[in-house]
Amino acid sequence: MPITIRGNRMKTRCTWAGTEPIYIKYHDTEWGVPVHDDRRLFEFLILEGAQAGLSWLTILKKRPNYIKAFDNFDPHKVADYNPRKVKELISNPGIIRNRLKIEAAIQNARSFLAVQQEFGSFDKYIWQFVGGKTLKNHWNTVAEIPAQSEASAAVSSDLKKRGFKFVGPTICHAFMQATGLVNDHTVDCYRYEEV
Repeated sequence: MPITIRGNRMKTRCTWAGTEPIYIKYHDTEWGVPVHDDRRLFEFLILEGAQAGLSWLTILKKRPNYIKAFDNFDPHKVADYNPRKVKELISNPGIIRNRLKIEAAIQNARSFLAVQQEFGSFDKYIWQFVGGKTLKNHWNTVAEIPAQSEASAAVSSDLKKRGFKFVGPTICHAFMQATGLVNDHTVDCYRYEEV
């Protein structure tokens, strides 16, 4: 889809970005950009789990509410959530009010802290699955992009062994795309070479 970027120059972006401004902004500024900050990695882990069975657009629209509801995605705070906090989150209309997803976020915070303890950072742990650098794919169309990969299956399997929930291979692949572990921009997209 041709777009105007920086003046009159025409560029193309991945077709999935469509015309929704929040999607376009996410595509142009975040998707596929390598993330090495543990708090941001935790944020995407929670958001991708919340997205299961829903559209990513729904999650993006609720993201500001998630940031507030989950204490700016501080894994130390989330790990300490108690049943009263779970009840509060379930009654919060600004987020996905699914008990299993909320309880998974709390469990994932605890598992996340354990990974940090073992590896020094979640960043060091997660990037080992791609040899420390972005896996750059070469897709001509969005239809070619797989929902999961060998790498996402390996991540999923290891996370599950460590007690993480809502981390199947498809969710892990979406997480890896979002955080730049893989570059799944189509080759004609102007962001393909930039990230």
